[in-house]
Amino acid sequence: MTKAQRWTRYWDRKSATYDAEMGFWDRRLFGDSRQWACGQASGAVLEVAVGTGLNLPWYPAGVTLTGLDLSSGMLGVARERARQLGRDVTLQQGSAHELPFPDASFDTVVCTFGLCAIPDPAAAVAEMARVLRPGGRLVLVDHVAGSSRLVRAAQWLVELASVPLAGEHFRRRPLELVEALGLTVERRERFKLGLVERLVARKAG
Repeated sequence: MTKAQRWTRYWDRKSATYDAEMGFWDRRLFGDSRQWACGQASGAVLEVAVGTGLNLPWYPAGVTLTGLDLSSGMLGVARERARQLGRDVTLQQGSAHELPFPDASFDTVVCTFGLCAIPDPAAAVAEMARVLRPGGRLVLVDHVAGSSRLVRAAQWLVELASVPLAGEHFRRRPLELVEALGLTVERRERFKLGLVERLVARKAG
């Protein structure tokens, strides 16, 4: 079994409990981050690592929404959520490392709490930038390396178990990947001891 197949099967199994687990963290740590991220979206929108579609209720009514995820199990939950919401969304299975869309396809790309578990976050962010139209917005929210050395040490200890078991990283900094690609960071917020970071970056026009 390849690594990609292993992670696909892991997330397929995880789809049954994902909503409950993320609901806990949304209440305790992430706050209104989903509403915040979706509120930045406009035009043709791609959500990478759409998961079970927890963000779907928060997108503005006027956007054209496409969601991509590695897991068919996650997408099955997302489709049912979209149906219940009456939300018109195109949901597609695929890898964040190789987005199945042409260059400059979207006005906004959103990824919330996904880069922490994507095996190659640099490749994923580069792909997100590729499919953005000139002047388009990249909106990212994730848990990141904490502000203090003590917090980062605790995160390192957690990663000793979380990375091999679930591919879950706690010390990544998507901001650095965005800046390395030359995107302009227009808005950035960090809170909860620096554990949560959310940002909006724009591709050159």
